[in-house]
Amino acid sequence: MNAPRAVLVTGASRFLGGFLTAGLARDDRIERVIGVDYVQPSKAMMRRFGRAEFVRADIRNPLIAKVIRNAGIDTVVHAGLLSRPPRGAGRTMMKDVNVIGAMQLFAVCQKSETVRKLVVRSSTAVYGSSPKDPARFTEETSARSRLRGAFAIDCREIEGYARGLGRRRADIDVTILRQAPMVGPLMNGMISRYLASPLVPTILGRDARLQLVHEQDALAALTVAAVSDRSGTFNIAADGVVPLSQAIRRAGRLEVPLPSPIYRKVGSAIIGPSTGSIDDEHMQYFRYGCGVDTTRMREVLRFRPERTTLEAIDDYVVGLGKPPVINPEWVTSAAVRIESLLGGRPKPTLVPALHDSMTNNSAK
Repeated sequence: MNAPRAVLVTGASRFLGGFLTAGLARDDRIERVIGVDYVQPSKAMMRRFGRAEFVRADIRNPLIAKVIRNAGIDTVVHAGLLSRPPRGAGRTMMKDVNVIGAMQLFAVCQKSETVRKLVVRSSTAVYGSSPKDPARFTEETSARSRLRGAFAIDCREIEGYARGLGRRRADIDVTILRQAPMVGPLMNGMISRYLASPLVPTILGRDARLQLVHEQDALAALTVAAVSDRSGTFNIAADGVVPLSQAIRRAGRLEVPLPSPIYRKVGSAIIGPSTGSIDDEHMQYFRYGCGVDTTRMREVLRFRPERTTLEAIDDYVVGLGKPPVINPEWVTSAAVRIESLLGGRPKPTLVPALHDSMTNNSAK
């Protein structure tokens, strides 16, 4: 398959869908780019679209079939997945938008005479988090425990419907991207909200393994999938795994270890309502974390993230713009003293660029 002629992107009012729409519109090989969402994008996002068109439409509505048919869409990128219910709505609304919306969209693609490629944004949440997990999940590995989170369950169902479409229409290439939790200065995701709290609750005796992906790398992976002829399921994650305790220290936050029975209730009170409550899915993730194998991403999709997990966290911290609770100079000095007492070689806790940025933020 050559570069697409006409692309439709769902979720265009949100970060991934909006920036993907804008980026594809800058590709001269693509004749037409249409972003759709049931919510109007911000004025700033609309300006970024350039020559891309925006159609306010709900993918659960038959209108989406008319848009695909009239525009001769050959590539559909389903990036409009909700990771949590919209403000003022509940789980029913989230499932309706995610699962029913995907079913309707895929049904339209199946009936379309022009669609030849479907790209679906999914999540590594489909692997769950448990003490039985392997060090790295491959794309063929299934969850080792029952999925508890609404987002993970929705992703699993959506993937099933996408693979069903691929079986029924062998001429449509289906690409599923299982993205690790995103972090960066612009994306207000689960990790970003969690580390933004001055006091970060953790589970006593646990130190989850975090393998993340920078928001720009997640966006770049979607772009590669949209314009290439590579299909299949791919884990999208940065190199390296960072313990949760280290991520908290690099963010200059204060870790508050809590016994497991009170973690959800007390932890939600600590981080505050603006950050969001801790549900079962978050609790499991921040207890065990999740690591994935990215061999297929590099060798088949031919995509390599520009930033490691550690670098993604550091970029988020720099863009956070909030003074750290813990002075980075004190952390570095304490680490040096402890290493000296133990007879080891001193190792700086913070990389110089991050140290300078956090020090400057403290001085503001």
